Amino acid sequence: MYDVNYHRASSVEEAASLMSRAEDGKFVAGGQTLIPTMKQRLAAPSDLIDLRHIASMKGIRVEGGKVTIGAATTHAEVAGSADIARVCPGICSLASHIGDPAVRHMGTIGGSIANNDPAADYPAAMMALGADIVTNKRTIAADDFFAGLFETALEDGEIITSVSFSAPVKCAYAKFANPASRYAMAGVFVARFDDGSVRVGVTGAGSDGVFRHKGMEDALTSDWNAGALDGVSVDEGMMLSDIHGDAAYRANLVKVMAKRAVAAAG
Repeated sequence: MYDVNYHRASSVEEAASLMSRAEDGKFVAGGQTLIPTMKQRLAAPSDLIDLRHIASMKGIRVEGGKVTIGAATTHAEVAGSADIARVCPGICSLASHIGDPAVRHMGTIGGSIANNDPAADYPAAMMALGADIVTNKRTIAADDFFAGLFETALEDGEIITSVSFSAPVKCAYAKFANPASRYAMAGVFVARFDDGSVRVGVTGAGSDGVFRHKGMEDALTSDWNAGALDGVSVDEGMMLSDIHGDAAYRANLVKVMAKRAVAAAG
């Protein structure tokens, strides 16, 4: 690793100020992507501004059906939250299968969303739940936040402080994980709301990152049943193709995982 100046911010305001004065600064939370990248000398920021210890960015609140999760909350904390499990068990299940225990106890929901890895799990949940991504400057709807592979709507110096969403009536997540990395080769989060509408978020398979599948949403809104997806097609032209699986394979995985998610949701 190259020399780097480390700053432990105690507030969002301090973190933003430190970033504004840094030559080439990076925010770090759990560090599950940035630190390995630095070790490989693929990134060499002048300054690291640590967000992990900012109290206002930690914790979980469930008020009625409204869920708010601080951006510095770890995957393990989300997975183990009894409050979230009562209203949205699907996201607890999702968090419990991210990486391994070491990753889950270090990685944070805000870091995962800000990084927007095309195979990360949380982006699919944010899309399916219609979540709001709250920053130190504004609130961004999930549909407007994710902008392609490793790309988001975040501006320079902008910090995710929390995410919030209204709990659905039913939800679940199913993924086919790469056996080595545990990243999703295809992961599908389904959510059904009290007005009967359905949202479907897909990660790990799309050539442009996370996306919603309108055909599946329409089919499940009409008939909340895994069998309703039999006649729905997944466009191979939208799929990734790599050494782990070609586009046709991933298209099939998306459909299989969607069916499993609906069955798991009940």
